Parts: sequence; structure tokens; C-alpha cells
Amino acid sequence: MFLKVHMPWDTLCTYAEVLHIKLPIQPNDLSSRPSPWRFFSCITKHFYPNEELITKEAEFFTAPFEKKRLEYFHVRDKDVFFTAAMRSRMAYYILSRAPYEIRGNIKKFGVTKLLDAGVYKAAYPLHDVTESFTENSYWIFPCWLFQCRFNRYLLYEEWAHPKSFYKMQPLNLIRKYYGEKVGIYFAWLGFYTRMLALAAVVGLCCFIYGYTTQETSTWSKEVCDPEIGGKIVMCPQCDRECKYWTLDSTCEASKKLCIFDNFGTLVFAVFMSVWVTLFLEFWKRYQAELEYTWDTVEFLEQEELPRPEYEAKCIYERKNPVTGTDKLKCYLFFSYRIYNINLSLYFVPQILLIIASIVAIIVYRLAAFFAFSTKLRSQDLKELQTLKEYVTPQMATSVTASLISFVIIMILNILYERVAIWITDFELPRTKTDYENSLTMKMFLFQFVNYYSSCFYIAFAKGKAVGYPGDPAYLLGKYRNEECDPGGCLIELTTQLSIIMGGKAILNNIQENLIFRYCTSAASEKLIPRWEQDYQLQALTKLGLFYEYLEMVIQFGFVTLFVASFPLAPVLALVNNIFEIRVDAWKITTQFRRIVPEKAQDIGAWQPILQGIAILAVATNAMIIAFTSDMIPRLVYYWSFSVYPYGDHSNNTMQGYINSSLSIFNIADFSNNSKPMSTPYNITTCRYRDFRNPPGHPRQYQYNVYYWHVIAAKMAFIIVVEHIVYLTKFILSYVIPDVPYAVKEQIKREKYLTQVILHETNLKLVTRRLKPFDDGTLTRTEVNLTQEEMELDF
Repeated sequence: MFLKVHMPWDTLCTYAEVLHIKLPIQPNDLSSRPSPWRFFSCITKHFYPNEELITKEAEFFTAPFEKKRLEYFHVRDKDVFFTAAMRSRMAYYILSRAPYEIRGNIKKFGVTKLLDAGVYKAAYPLHDVTESFTENSYWIFPCWLFQCRFNRYLLYEEWAHPKSFYKMQPLNLIRKYYGEKVGIYFAWLGFYTRMLALAAVVGLCCFIYGYTTQETSTWSKEVCDPEIGGKIVMCPQCDRECKYWTLDSTCEASKKLCIFDNFGTLVFAVFMSVWVTLFLEFWKRYQAELEYTWDTVEFLEQEELPRPEYEAKCIYERKNPVTGTDKLKCYLFFSYRIYNINLSLYFVPQILLIIASIVAIIVYRLAAFFAFSTKLRSQDLKELQTLKEYVTPQMATSVTASLISFVIIMILNILYERVAIWITDFELPRTKTDYENSLTMKMFLFQFVNYYSSCFYIAFAKGKAVGYPGDPAYLLGKYRNEECDPGGCLIELTTQLSIIMGGKAILNNIQENLIFRYCTSAASEKLIPRWEQDYQLQALTKLGLFYEYLEMVIQFGFVTLFVASFPLAPVLALVNNIFEIRVDAWKITTQFRRIVPEKAQDIGAWQPILQGIAILAVATNAMIIAFTSDMIPRLVYYWSFSVYPYGDHSNNTMQGYINSSLSIFNIADFSNNSKPMSTPYNITTCRYRDFRNPPGHPRQYQYNVYYWHVIAAKMAFIIVVEHIVYLTKFILSYVIPDVPYAVKEQIKREKYLTQVILHETNLKLVTRRLKPFDDGTLTRTEVNLTQEEMELDF
């Protein structure tokens, strides 16, 4: 049995006033600034929705609705005065607060609890589909057949359909049909995608620069040169079982490293630090425009009401000092405080689980590196000769560890979601915004560690504390710490990022496309009413668009935090987002029941998270260039150690860099635990990646002067770059206003008109009450006015 809820005009007016819904009072008479793209309208019009189907709505000044001032509102047709989103929101407001059982001080109310108890199976607004045809047939016929009456069809045709992937989004129609909360998400996603286009172009240019210069890199040539790299014998990188190997075996890896580890990467990292500031500042301006256009200015302060769950448990009231009305307040008694202590203790095993997963991946990397080093550098396995040219033990370890790490990330996501929801439910936030903000922070902190921990390990921990062949460092007293390739760990960080970003995008698309298609494929093809058609669609979880935001914010972190190691990240993100917009649009338009419309002023707690990522990105990229890449050691060699007094060259050059970056070790100094079982080469020394004094030196195997020059240069680089970039970010944030001037003027004009209407309403009320009859006499009713009727309610 289906129960349909209808709201008559009088009820709509009553609850529009209760919810302070702003409605049009007068056409906007302020001229808007002409678009700079108007001269190219013959081209740009193809990138906008079809104006014959989705017409541009007239702009109005708005004011909070009041029934007694109905005559001042722009009411042309009562059937369309309140949008479908407004009607659905008011209906849900009533249903969520309708009591169904009261016993003493215990009150039960709200459709949410009835749904949880199984009294009702679902509660949802209806989609825009007539009852005369099924949903599947609805998408077959062209729009002209139905005279384009249905917003859902227009959204599908001009927004969700794959053929419209290049078009701008009809944000006003999205907001009108789904509400401001859905509209602000797609507005942010579209703006983020457009800004990614610039970053993608610059990143692609950086990649092309690295690709074209890889063959001309002096240090890479030395690695591949049989007379240089072929004669440099490297020390084993694990104990006993690992073999000696020649440097030229990493020739292909060094060429790939040149693509990402070059001067263009430094320029791109600085550019991205500025880009992220521009993105956030311009988004604030765009968001301010949407706040005014969609009437969400000061929404949170005026309109948001407590959640039904909060009202049910918080029965104590106190006076609101602002409004003077009673306001529910939840007081935590002793039992609640005990639960809060237990809640804090519950975090401990979650943190330990995260740490355990990180340590497990590190241990796997160490064990896998030992196995790959034994096999790939063995001289006995002739069938692996071709593979050895392209795959190093570090690369094989990185790829397999990244895949395993990705699987663990996906598994832990399920656990973290349940834990975060349970904790937030127990906290009992007052409003839905408070609930979402609290859940957002918890989930993001979990996901931040979950997704980025392996990247931080490779960037800042791997290869940093390995000792030297005669005195290697061990993890847990058993596993020898993992070393980087002679060219550094940057290529491994690139591999990690590409696998996680690519795997995450592929998995999400599979979930969002195939699974939803499978779940709705069993829908009935019979001619059934539209409320039954909608019931067969998927129900959106109470988290709404939370996971869509989380997916994009995690991607934003990959694009900004580690972009110095992977300039193609913005390109991959751009391509993914172009599809993401249409996939999300397709889901909510055709696969989901209609979402209960909600008001939203901004993107909520995601805004400070994005700002925090932007600040952290400056430090991480500067440290990646300084400590993960070999750019600083190469620059130090070029400017100082290639010429007198440290070098033998008369001019600054990169020739000889490989020899200077590898220290010498006497194989006689191996300990019994780490000494290789065989020595195939007729050698007495081997080389390893570090800056240490050679054997026989008074300070043998201790850091040499080159090392201290490099450390000083790295610290100076970080300090200078961070200060310059942070200063630039501060200047840009100060210079670019958060609210455009035109929006400020329109807000002032709207406030003025609202005051005028209030004044005229009160003036007419007094005039009507005091107006004498034609004979100059007043009736008793007109003379005996109450003080309340005479009072001007400004």
C-alpha cells in the first residue's frame, strides 16, 4: 500500500513562513556585467544546454515569505510559485516532526523512526514522470513528444546523457529539482573540473618536456654507458642471498626517472601551489554568487532546526539569548560522560589498526624486495634477461606493494565508515549540518591516513635510514631497511600514486555503473504508477552525497600533495571528473529515488579541509623535491663539486655526477650476517648510494663534505620556497575579495526593498484601520483598536 502526501496552498504558505523560505518580490533591476565571452557566442553557445529546452529564468529580488504580505510577492501562478524542491522540503519537515506516540515525558515522532522500525518501507518525493508510461519507455521518446514538460527529462537529456559531456551544467534547474544541497555539490565539482583544465595543460607540458629531454640527460647517459655504468659494481641491497649487480642494469629505470625528475617538475610544483590558492579564492567568489542567487545567504543562522533525533533525547530547554525563545539543550549526565570516556578509548584500537596495516605493508616490501633481488639479479636465470632490462627489484616491489596497499585501503574503508557513523550518532549533534561536519572530519582523518600513509612512507621514510653495507639498519631487528634505486625513490612514488589514483577511479566507476545497472535491471517492465516505478529505484543513503565529496577531496589531495612526483595527476583527475559529473548525474536522475531537497549554503566542512590540504601541499611538494628527488644533489654538484676546489672540470657540468653520488665500500668490511654468499666479479670494492668517505679515510664511512653541502642546500631550498609560496598565497588571498562587488550591491538592494515592503505593509495596515467613513464618523470597532494592531512590526 502506498500513501501519497499532498500539501494544499494554505499549508504551503504556512510552512514557507515557518522555514523562512525566500521568494521573489520584484524583478532584479540591476544590470549585470556583460560576459567577456559574449563576442564568441557563436562558438560558446554549443557548450551550454539547449536554450529551447532549458530557458533562462528571470532574476528576482527575494524576501522571507509571510502570509500577511502575500500581495507583495510575485505570484503569477500558485501551482509554480513554490518549486517542487520547496514543496518536498516542507512536506518532509512536517513528516519528520509529526508525533505518533507520547507516553509521559517520552515522545516518539518523525517518519525517520517509523522507517527504522519497519512501519513504513520508504518515504520519498516523486520524480517528474507521468503515470501513462513506464520509466524505460520514458527515456526512448524525444522531448518534443511530451512538449518538454518534465524537468527530469530535461536534466537527463541536457545533463546526464553521455552526449552532453562537453556542456555546462544547468545548475539552476538542478537546484530547482533537487534542492540547493545537490546543486552546490555539482557546482563545486564543475568548478573544480574547469580549474583542473589549466593544471592539466601545464602538467602535460611538464611531462612532455621530461619525455623529450630524457635521452639528453647527462647523468642518465652515464648510467646507461657500458664504460661508466657497466663498470660500476653495486653492493647487494639485502643480506647473504642478494647478488652484486652493475649500475647499467637500471638504465631503463633511470630514463623513466628523467621524465619526472627534472627542472620542469620544480616549476610545476610552484605553479600548483599558486593554482590551489586561486582555485580556493575563485571558488569562494563563485560560491558567494550562488548563495545570493539561490537565497542561502545567512541560511545557517536563521533557518536550520534541530534534528528529530536530537529533539527526542534532549528534553531540557534554555532561553536563546538571540531570539528570546526556548531552545533545546542536551545536558550530559554521569552516564553520558562514562560513555564519552569509553568512546575515546574506542579510538585506540582503530589507530592501532591503521599503524598495523602500515607496518604490514612495510614488512611486505622488505620481504618482497629480498625475493625480487634474489631472482632478478641472479646470473643463472637466463629467461629473465629481457625482463631485467625494464624491471628492477625496487620497481617490482613497488608495484606489488601498491596493489596490496590498494586492496587493504578498500577493505579498511568499510570498517572506518561504520566506526565513524557509530561515533557520530552517539555524539548526538544538534543540527544536520553539525552531524555532517562531525562525520566529515572523522571520515577524512581516517581516509587521509588510509590513502596517503604509503605515499608518505615512500616520499619521506624509504631509503633515509639504511646505514651502509658494513653496518645496515634493520626494522624489528630482522628486516634490513629498504633502499632506493641509485636515482632515488621518486619513480616509486610516481608508481604508487598512479596505481592508487587509477585503481580508485576504475573501482568507483565499476561500482557506480555496473552495480547500479545490475540492481535496477530487474525493474518491472509493466505499466505501473510512477510511485511504484520510483519505489523500484535505489534509495540514497542518509549520508547523501558524502561519498561523492570524499572521493573528490581524496583526489584533490593526490593532485596537490604529491604533484611534484606525478605531473600527470591533474590530467588523470580531469579525465576522471568529466566522466564523474555525468555518471553522478545519471545515477541521481535515473537510478535513485528522488532526493529529499535540502538547503545548503556552502560545501560545509569540506571547505576548511581543502584549505588545510592546500597549506600542507606547499610543504610536502617542497620536501619531495628536496628529499625524495635528486634535484638538489645534482644542483649542488653542478654549481660546486664539478669545478675547483672539489671537482676536476674547468666549467660547470653534470659529467661525473654518478661517480660522485655513489660511495665506495670495501667488501672485506662486510659483517658475517650481511656478507654475500658469492662474489662473481673479481672486485675488492663495491658502490652504494650515499655521500660517505671511502675506506682508508681517517673518517671512513662517515658523511663527507658533499653530504653536508647537500643537507644545507635542501634546508635552504625548503625555507626559501615555502616562504615565497606562502607569501604569494597570502597576497592572493588578500587581493581577491571573497564576495564580488556586484553581489554585494545586489544584497544591499534586496535588503532595501525588503525594508520598503515592510514599511508599506505597516503603513497600509494603520491607514486601513484609521480610515474614517465618508460621513466623518468612526465606528466603535475602528476606534477601539488594540495596541497590537496599531504597533508597527518592523
